[in-house]
Amino acid sequence: MISIKVMGAGLPSVNDRTAKVVAFFVLFGFCALCMAHPEDELCHAGTGVIDPQLCALLAEMDRTESALVQEEQDELLAVFEAQRSFMGNLIRYVSVGLGHILPGGLDHILFVVALFLAAKNLRSLFWLITTFTLAHSVTLALAAIGTISLPGRIVEPLIAFSIAFVALENLFADPTARWRTLIVFVLGLIHGLGFAGFFGELGLPQGLFFSSLIGFNLGVELGQFAVICVLAISAALLIRLLRTLAMPDKYQQYVVRPASALIGLIGLYWGFERLLSVG
Repeated sequence: MISIKVMGAGLPSVNDRTAKVVAFFVLFGFCALCMAHPEDELCHAGTGVIDPQLCALLAEMDRTESALVQEEQDELLAVFEAQRSFMGNLIRYVSVGLGHILPGGLDHILFVVALFLAAKNLRSLFWLITTFTLAHSVTLALAAIGTISLPGRIVEPLIAFSIAFVALENLFADPTARWRTLIVFVLGLIHGLGFAGFFGELGLPQGLFFSSLIGFNLGVELGQFAVICVLAISAALLIRLLRTLAMPDKYQQYVVRPASALIGLIGLYWGFERLLSVG
């Protein structure tokens, strides 16, 4: 009997447990009230409101606290921007450049399609795309650092007319003419100014300008490369289909010329539309 009483004395009674649970919830509720905004409970609309001056003071304290929290968040964001690595920022702007082309850069995509249709073989396609890439990279860099600048109301119509020019040239001139590469280079300079206009509106992080510029340009080139891959696969399938239909020499007639005519009309429409919107 004695041992049983000793063992039982070490166990808390039901009343002790209940008291501890109640004490825990009381303490928890007190802490929650301390961290809450008292004006939410005491300064509501209607009757039974406490001293209005006290309510105004509590509301002002709440606003001050929110402002301090926002200020701390802004400081943390600034520190994050400053400490972001070169490679991390470059990868971020690769994504931005890629998104600018796919799916947003329809005018740039149509220009690349027109160049693809103009190419007679892989070698000519390589030189046309390389020339265009070099040209728009040059003006993108120069415009980004402020060396050159043209307003969008001039650049945007020129981009549209450049699409029409290349597409219609596929219809009325030999795409392998000796001046073709030079023409593509000049038109590429115009497209680079268009890229620069978008790039300048991004709000670049301080101290990471060059990684942003390089990343954005790489993203543009990746988007351009993806378009060319899709075009190459589509062209191969169409050529195979024409061969199956015993029309292996009809690619120019049934694909290149109609597609170039359609792209040319779209470019002209965009060009005049942008001119009229400027006026």
